[in-house]
Amino acid sequence: MKKIFFLAVVLIMGTAQLRAHEFNLGDLMIDHPWARPSLGASPNGVAYMVITNGGVLADRLLSISGDVAKYVELHATFMDGDIMRMRPVPGGIEIHPGHSLEIVPGGLHVMLMGLTSPLKEGGKFPLNLHFERAGAVEVTVFVESKPGKHESPVRERHH
Repeated sequence: MKKIFFLAVVLIMGTAQLRAHEFNLGDLMIDHPWARPSLGASPNGVAYMVITNGGVLADRLLSISGDVAKYVELHATFMDGDIMRMRPVPGGIEIHPGHSLEIVPGGLHVMLMGLTSPLKEGGKFPLNLHFERAGAVEVTVFVESKPGKHESPVRERHH
């Protein structure tokens, strides 16, 4: 009985740690960076996260880098007539004080082009986020499937 209780506690703690997967840099909080597993032999991947600015000054996400792929770029998704397209975001994205920038499926996302190896469920890899005011921070991106419907356009939430 004690073994079952102990295993349940360990399982609950492990689940809580996955949900609390966040990184802080000054007034910025990067919540749960994640990427979907690779599809077949696709050479590209995509990563997502939410960045919250808890400070009183705006900051700008300038770029993202990492060894997981030959090119790592911040991209926006947009409709061109009936066709959904993507393009790099030059100059980065501003994050206003008290707001969150949602980098989500169907909207702003991190393109991983020319993956150095496939992204496998349960794996993880580092990315470096570069901000205008706060500087740089390395985050760990978890590779996981996300069930259910996904958000669309780029959104900035006010807190």
